[in-house]
Amino acid sequence: MTICDWALHSTLEKVYHDTEWGIPKTDDQELFELLILEGMQAGLSWHLILKRRENMRQILEQFDYHKLAMYTDEQLDMLLQDTRLIRNKLKIYAIRTNAQCFLQIQKDYGSFARYIWKFVDYQPIQNKWATIEQVPCFSSLSDKISKELKKRGFKFIGTKIIYSFLQASGMINDHLTSCPCYSLKKYDRINLKKQ
Repeated sequence: MTICDWALHSTLEKVYHDTEWGIPKTDDQELFELLILEGMQAGLSWHLILKRRENMRQILEQFDYHKLAMYTDEQLDMLLQDTRLIRNKLKIYAIRTNAQCFLQIQKDYGSFARYIWKFVDYQPIQNKWATIEQVPCFSSLSDKISKELKKRGFKFIGTKIIYSFLQASGMINDHLTSCPCYSLKKYDRINLKKQ
């Protein structure tokens, strides 16, 4: 079976590619976890993040942004001692900041999903890439969203991180056209406007 080149390195990546990557996500809890994981991945491999994801879920309150938003500096410093996490102080402290900003967006828009999906008019973008070399690592859309989130106080949400988030969350279909998942990942308009 031909799949996207990046997912051929390990079984872990293949399973993630086949069952999660590119499927539209509208659950705020899933979106928050993905946003944090993408930020953690900056400068590292996605394979490493996938290997540590279950540990991160256990240590980080199942990515419960309500709880993480209330973490003290002492709690964050304790996380920096845990070898099961990515022990980067800026990334660890960004978890609390991003949880607080995430809650503010929920307050302003009713849900983070409604806020983030408006950038694509609630419709996944269908790209048509034949080779991995054609797939960009950022776009004008990721630039725009990154700038908007930075204005709202988010950290570790640069344009490349946001582009990866858009791919993983299904807002952009960047499966190669030769990948069996490409046609499977075409989805109708996301109904979030009235929630």
